[in-house]
Amino acid sequence: MIYPWQTDDWQRLQQLRSHWPHALLLHGQAGIGKLQFAQHLAKGLLCESPQANGEPCGACAACHWFEQGNHPDYRIVVPEALAGEIGPAGEDDAKAEKADKGEGEEGKKGRAPSKEIRIEQVRALLDFTSVGSHRGGLRVVVLYPAEALNVAAANALLKTLEEPPAGVVFLVVSARIDRLLPTIISRCRQWPMGTPAPEAATAWLAQQGVDDAPALLAESGGAPLAALALASDANRTLRDWTLAQLAAGPSCDAFACGETLQKLPVPLVLGWLQRWVYDLLAERTAGRPRYFPQAGAGLARCAAKLDAAALARYMKTVTRQRAVENHPLNARLVFEELFLGYRELFA
Repeated sequence: MIYPWQTDDWQRLQQLRSHWPHALLLHGQAGIGKLQFAQHLAKGLLCESPQANGEPCGACAACHWFEQGNHPDYRIVVPEALAGEIGPAGEDDAKAEKADKGEGEEGKKGRAPSKEIRIEQVRALLDFTSVGSHRGGLRVVVLYPAEALNVAAANALLKTLEEPPAGVVFLVVSARIDRLLPTIISRCRQWPMGTPAPEAATAWLAQQGVDDAPALLAESGGAPLAALALASDANRTLRDWTLAQLAAGPSCDAFACGETLQKLPVPLVLGWLQRWVYDLLAERTAGRPRYFPQAGAGLARCAAKLDAAALARYMKTVTRQRAVENHPLNARLVFEELFLGYRELFA
């Protein structure tokens, strides 16, 4: 299945079928459905009776195997932490990774699922690509998200992309192309996927039964799948409390923020903070916030009190913190330091 805003990308991609690239890099904003698009594309490439527009027929043996997650000529490579979200194929990949680790330190019980794509997973691909197609057609690999490749895995993948096996297609999906090795990017056919128009995204969200779709879409940066996730986010109450603290400006209670938010994932809170700071800059320069238009009054009040140069320096601090957000950090200390820094903007 592809989403309504992806129809144009699908139709334009079919022009490549006569000379399909060995590696296609689908990149764009997170939350617009790139993974689902790549999976549907993989299904279409493997389908044994595709329609004229490249759509999979849904009735052949290949389509049934793909839907069940056991097509012999298909692999999806994801971090262990995302395996459950992908389905059977992703879970099989995670099991293979655990088997490769054996009983070593990384295989101990209680270890948090890895957020990286590890070299063991890429090495397993070499076995897959070195064997001929079971059905006499293409072999397809989906790699998501590509920015999760650790250094060793990225270098191992690069060697495969430099000498691609015949009949193998890599569909590489990324929301952060800036974090990929330039050499990997250069060996892929780049395919940027745009954010849908607000009208189309809002209409789709309304069909999903989402209330206040425009506000959620704004907060998610225009990404409809991210907005849909926000609609059912159990942390919305804490998000609203955090925004109220930020709107308080010089009265923001940094220590209360650290205490209240310490059990939340660091990337989640940093995302709220980064979007708020961006909106402060947008309010100060253009008078129009992007992510939290419903908090316009608080943003305008705060923007009028702070120094622009200090705000720019603080934005860099938040950006640097985001670069290490997935490392094992003491969340409370991270939040206290950042919210103290925020409060000092108004000193």
